[in-house]
Amino acid sequence: MNISPPSKPEQTDQTKINRLLMEHAKKTFLTGFVYVENGNDGSFADWITETAMEMIPLGTYIEGKFLAHTDVEDQETYQMILANQANDENMVDENGKLVKKDGQEPQVVQTSAPQIDTSMEKMMNYEYLLGTFYTVDSSTMADPELLNAKVLLEKNMKIDQTKKGPKVLIYHTHSQEAFADSVPGDESTTIVGMGNLLTELLNDTYGIETIHHKGVYDMVNGKLDRSMAYDLAEPEIQKILDENPSIEVVIDLHRDGVGEQTHLVTEINGKQTAQIMFFNGMSRTKANGNIGYLANPYIQDNLAFSLQMQLAAIAKYPGFTRHIYLKGYRYNMHFKPKTLLIEAGAQTNTVDEMRNAVTYLADVLDTVLTK
Repeated sequence: MNISPPSKPEQTDQTKINRLLMEHAKKTFLTGFVYVENGNDGSFADWITETAMEMIPLGTYIEGKFLAHTDVEDQETYQMILANQANDENMVDENGKLVKKDGQEPQVVQTSAPQIDTSMEKMMNYEYLLGTFYTVDSSTMADPELLNAKVLLEKNMKIDQTKKGPKVLIYHTHSQEAFADSVPGDESTTIVGMGNLLTELLNDTYGIETIHHKGVYDMVNGKLDRSMAYDLAEPEIQKILDENPSIEVVIDLHRDGVGEQTHLVTEINGKQTAQIMFFNGMSRTKANGNIGYLANPYIQDNLAFSLQMQLAAIAKYPGFTRHIYLKGYRYNMHFKPKTLLIEAGAQTNTVDEMRNAVTYLADVLDTVLTK
């Protein structure tokens, strides 16, 4: 009788052990959590690592203060988290191109429609408000208490121009971002150049005293590295604010990373203009709730600022703005109540499209801050 050779006993036994350990760990430690089986017979250590990475909030801020059972995070685990965390609010490679997830093309964020009902009656409907003005990242929580249109629109975003000193600070966590026809070595064709233009417009055209900080936080040893950019920027921005107590508005100006076939452009006054997006860090995730070590006392003020900017842009330049994007981490939006993170255009936009966008952005800022 011909008998097929048995499978290796050690492999069979180890597989059974792995499965038993996994089931025990899930029942013991993951009660109440939703988890997804991946169908692989990887090692128990691999499974623990993957599960931990799904459960721990991995923003660009890693402050070593996880709400764990131990007081001190193991250094090796800390380094693993740093190595695996998202480098940006959008994942991009060393050339600034959007990284595909699971082999899929990135989703294009819907732009604001030209005809939008902004009456208070409509905007007090939470589902309407959320669906019309926001895109919420899948990892993030939003709720009617935070996104209350009446509360957000009643907050005073005007600056006090009776006091001397700068009122606005513009900086770039990611200073190396460039555009489709940027010229290497020419700062004016990069996101920093857009910051120069915005600063000039606010100072000279609108009389809003503005400082432009050009610190570089996304280069390490001469190479692009965004993994610690927000952490590196935080103390420097705080120092500037301490030295200039008159500053009321903080703007972190970025450009987005999108699929190469995506062109974020609209026409305003006959000019091809890059679209912009306001971005809010919520300091909370679905998996973990509020992130205590990324506290932001100004979350609702930040949300008020972005919504008032959104409505002013819709009124003056329909189609100029994309939906406001909400994501779970903080992104250094805790400096001031009036803090904006702006994604202006993307790597597929031209420099001229960007300059047009900055021109209209300056006008919208003036509308919200002074009118």
